[in-house]
Amino acid sequence: MARRISGSKSPRSANQSGAKGSTNPHLPSREEVLRFITDNPDRTAKRDIAKAFNLKGGDRVWLKDILRELQDEGLLKKSRKRLMKPGALPHVVVLDIFSRDAGGALIARPAERDDQDEGAGPLPLVEIRAQKTGRAAGIGDRVLARVFPTDNDSGPAYTGRVMKVFEKRRQSVLGVLRKTKDGGLRIEPVERTQRELVIDDAFRGDAEEGDLVEVEPVSVGRYGAAHGKVLSVIGSLSSEKAVSMIAIHAHEIPYIFPSGVIEEAEAARPADMSGREDWRDLPLITIDPADAKDHDDAVMAEPDTDEKNPGGFIATVAIADVANYVRPGSALDREALKRGNSVYFPDRVVPMLPERISNDLCSLREGEARPALAVRMRFTSDGRKLGHSFHRVMIRSAAKLSYQQTQAAIDGEPDDKTGPLLDPVLRPLWAAYEALKRGRNARQPLELDLPERKILLKDDGTVDRVVVPPRLDAHKLIEEFMVQANVAAAETLEAKRQPLVYRVHDAPSLAKQEALREFLRTFEISLARGAQLRPAQFNAILARVRGTEHEQLVNEVVLRSQSQAVYAPENLGHFGLNLRRYAHFTSPIRRYADLIVHRALISALGFGKDGITPDEEARLEEVAALISTTERRAMAAERDTVDRLIAEHLSSRIGEEFEASISGVARAGLFVQLPDYGADGFIPVSTVGDDYYIYDEARHALIGERSGKGFQLGDTVSVRLVEVAPLAGAMRFEMLSEPERLPGTMKSFHKAKGGRDRGKSTRNRASQRRRR
Repeated sequence: MARRISGSKSPRSANQSGAKGSTNPHLPSREEVLRFITDNPDRTAKRDIAKAFNLKGGDRVWLKDILRELQDEGLLKKSRKRLMKPGALPHVVVLDIFSRDAGGALIARPAERDDQDEGAGPLPLVEIRAQKTGRAAGIGDRVLARVFPTDNDSGPAYTGRVMKVFEKRRQSVLGVLRKTKDGGLRIEPVERTQRELVIDDAFRGDAEEGDLVEVEPVSVGRYGAAHGKVLSVIGSLSSEKAVSMIAIHAHEIPYIFPSGVIEEAEAARPADMSGREDWRDLPLITIDPADAKDHDDAVMAEPDTDEKNPGGFIATVAIADVANYVRPGSALDREALKRGNSVYFPDRVVPMLPERISNDLCSLREGEARPALAVRMRFTSDGRKLGHSFHRVMIRSAAKLSYQQTQAAIDGEPDDKTGPLLDPVLRPLWAAYEALKRGRNARQPLELDLPERKILLKDDGTVDRVVVPPRLDAHKLIEEFMVQANVAAAETLEAKRQPLVYRVHDAPSLAKQEALREFLRTFEISLARGAQLRPAQFNAILARVRGTEHEQLVNEVVLRSQSQAVYAPENLGHFGLNLRRYAHFTSPIRRYADLIVHRALISALGFGKDGITPDEEARLEEVAALISTTERRAMAAERDTVDRLIAEHLSSRIGEEFEASISGVARAGLFVQLPDYGADGFIPVSTVGDDYYIYDEARHALIGERSGKGFQLGDTVSVRLVEVAPLAGAMRFEMLSEPERLPGTMKSFHKAKGGRDRGKSTRNRASQRRRR
């Protein structure tokens, strides 16, 4: 059991004796603070450490300074509000069990690496403790576990206690059935790291050539080809939606609703007026993409008639009342938590909830009565919020509009539908948005300028073209209304002392700040050290490079310096939005986090008996970890599908030249993106010219040892497509552009050459691999 330290009697070091504001003659040493954090991973917030060492008053100021010192020195890192050693696992983590040790204990490793720990070495191992209750975990299982560091230098670095066992993961291979030259059958794996399997005719089942299949290895001998058995036929690779099915299976995304879930959804009946305010006559409207099938938010605005708020507005946001239908512990609820969120592919959507719920009962359809949770917010003319109130209501959407349709009406081209709504509904909405925009500008959230691309498909599911949709004021209006509703939800629940799941976005880590600082120095741009960073400082940097050749590069590097947004029961604020408190409330149809917040509001405000339960409140840490993982899973699956679609689209264009931008730099080579397609490919360092290229991490560049010229993140280059692997979504290119002298190269080149030997060995190893 971890030792609790209180009132440590250790002698102080010289630097402690003069601690500013401290009156405690028995402050702990730095080593004791580090040891406590290591031994007590679940109690590493600053207040926990202060309580453990009985630090009060000025001693807390001393502790804050010591913790900052330890972070500056790289001995600690901050994750959410907790401190941990660099490379350490979070206290609650998703693990994959893959083996047993000599004593029979289960061994696991993290399912995913923290984005701040990329390149930090091999994933740590975890020994799973024996379970006393629940379904026993086994090899191949994915589990949610609490982990604790060990003192065992020869074994796993952690022990873990299983909190939840996910569905059994089969040790299977996903691939396409192909014929061999001699008439046999083999599997071409989806993952390039997996080897091919021979399929004997007796083990092919109903699979035909070209089918995407799931295969189980049946014999892997030391000699000869490995064999496999077809477990299931997913579908023909030539059919529509086959590419997204690869990602669905590869990332183990649940996409078929169990019969019990469907039955429960079909049995649901429309909500009645019991306990609700009647808002059916209010002119609330939905504004969504033209092809949207569900509508979970409706908005309206009106001038504030209060004389004390001249020029002010009342903005109203109504959100589908999913909690009315998806009750805690039900089959619908269990499946929604398992999925965590809807997943959006170019050719399909894998929804979090069945269509009966998402596209019918909870969709705020035009002209139909629907239950909702709504918030009314009062704003001044300069966008400051004066107050808000939540209501459980019944609404009837006055109109279903698209972003383009709404924007056209405001721009002077109304149609038959928007014309009658222009003065009573749309213009008040835009006037309120102008006020909110002034508030947003004063708040200064992070303003990155990175275009979002959308793939348009043909009827057969292949790529037609890739577009960058215009960013309209109609999009920004809805976005700002939703942000303010999310803030109001978090503020209300905090005021009621109701536990909830926040959407948190931590400030950039000290290591990433320092890397960004070094990079910006090459452009003679400074980033303050020591001061607590704010988004406004990043915005000032972005403004300096706007319109220059380095604009995209600096935007990319600033984006990479940011932490990843996650869900957590502790409030860290949202750095990117520059908000002190923030929770997801506005999309309960497609995000489980929002459903939790809805239930919390129902309980906190006495809106009914279908609110959050004590059991749910006790499991918020577990839920936050689960839905953070499913969100990352969805992002990876969506990205993989886009890569495969574009790779297939370009597979007939091998040998052609393209204009590309360098989207990533590593010791092994350059990642390039084709702007017209949003697709990434790779250029191995061994093929980049005749120089020896040294990886300069701070500058995100490869620099030639002899010439001092090189390639940097964001550079526009000419490349030739030389190889495509559509199944893996991988493309390899050849560099055609000549290297150029980079800004500040001569100033820092001698420092970069400190990696000379490493750069040479990287080049030589790559060349040897190519020769083999």
